[in-house]
Amino acid sequence: MHLDAGEALPTETGEVVRQGEDLGRWVQSVRLGWDQLTTVQQWMCEHVLGIQPATEDEKPKPRRTQTDKWAINYQAAKQYYEREGHLQVPRKHIERIIGEDQQERQHKLGAWISNQRTRAATLTPERIEQLSTIGMRWT
Repeated sequence: MHLDAGEALPTETGEVVRQGEDLGRWVQSVRLGWDQLTTVQQWMCEHVLGIQPATEDEKPKPRRTQTDKWAINYQAAKQYYEREGHLQVPRKHIERIIGEDQQERQHKLGAWISNQRTRAATLTPERIEQLSTIGMRWT
């Protein structure tokens, strides 16, 4: 109905609301979820409505898993250990590391080390071994 009225489809959320539906939000969800559409839905969106799939630059970055977060913090702990020779990290210490994407990141290493000590009973044997190898004192 919106296109039939000669209007262009909105590209931003909140631009056009028809019958309680935010058309911009719908267009964004279609573009970002293109791979979940059937071939027929993709064809209709592209050829009837003029909607194109989102480019890789437009797609949100995938969320980090807990395993990924643990690995990054472990990397920061290992870096600290290699530099300082111990893991007696002050609670408020921030460790800066360069990620795989070559971006510098800051990690609250002191808090993370303290949390690992507190959660030692629930850590996997592999994680305990990894931390022990780089000088973790558990008490």
